Amino acid sequence: MNAAETIHIERPATDSKIFAHTRWDVVPALAGLFHLFYFLAMYLLFPFTPLWVMLIMGFVYALMINANINGVAHNFIHNPFFRPDWMNRIFGVIESIACCFSQTYYDAVHMQHHKGNADRPDEHGKTVDWISIYKHGHDGEAENPWGYVFLSFFRDNPAAIKRELAKRGNADVRWGTIELTAFISVLLLMALIVPTNPIAFINWRYMLFFLPFFYLGHCFSYLNGYFRHYGANPDKPIAWGVSSYGKIYNWIFFYNGYHAEHHFRPKVHWTKMEQFQRQIAELQKREGVRVINHAHMLGFLDPNLPKRGQPAAQTTEAVS
Repeated sequence: MNAAETIHIERPATDSKIFAHTRWDVVPALAGLFHLFYFLAMYLLFPFTPLWVMLIMGFVYALMINANINGVAHNFIHNPFFRPDWMNRIFGVIESIACCFSQTYYDAVHMQHHKGNADRPDEHGKTVDWISIYKHGHDGEAENPWGYVFLSFFRDNPAAIKRELAKRGNADVRWGTIELTAFISVLLLMALIVPTNPIAFINWRYMLFFLPFFYLGHCFSYLNGYFRHYGANPDKPIAWGVSSYGKIYNWIFFYNGYHAEHHFRPKVHWTKMEQFQRQIAELQKREGVRVINHAHMLGFLDPNLPKRGQPAAQTTEAVS
């Protein structure tokens, strides 16, 4: 039995009738609710607020999409916050409206990501991971970050995602449909109704303002995802991801900066991630796990950024 197989992972436990793992999950849950309120507030404030203020709010909303998808929604997939299933389903709808996607569809895509772990294409040009940074690359290299960041939004295949959900049973398909219907309905209402004059249909000014920031937020999420795997080793489980240990970054993203650790053991709860990293630090150092100093979204600023075409083994900065 090797070291990786004998690692003990402490799971949080609580006697709460509301929270499934720890009462600390109230923090990401409240963050998700705040994101929803912010999303609705932008719509209601738009007719009364100077454009320069709205542009700042729109940019903050784009950053919040990134933080939510990669922090709140991500942790919710691996360790659903609530003990009653109905509360998890309702929170999934809240997340779907706030981020303008389906939380359940995201769950399917993300689980596929963990099946492939940013794998390289096989001899037929296929990857297990639908969002692998290597999927649209050439000669075994990662795709150019510009293409990955700005095109990935349009590459999702809802039919393939639905087929994957169907393997789990009808409940996930049904809730995925409910979530899609919920956020599309909210967007349609926002597009049709002007808050200051509900009789005047077609709120085109607001949608012209909102849609670019909605798209930008999802691009930020893909930028984040790109540098969580660029320079990692797709062939070595403990080095599948790239980690970043900045305190503020990990507080905001609920420890998703510990990404090599997360891919090595996806069920580790966010409150236990620092402890888990200390436990495997020596093993990570031996195996050459890559660590960057910046938040993943700013990974392109890393001074040791691997050059395209350079083997990962020559570019990794081991855990110190």
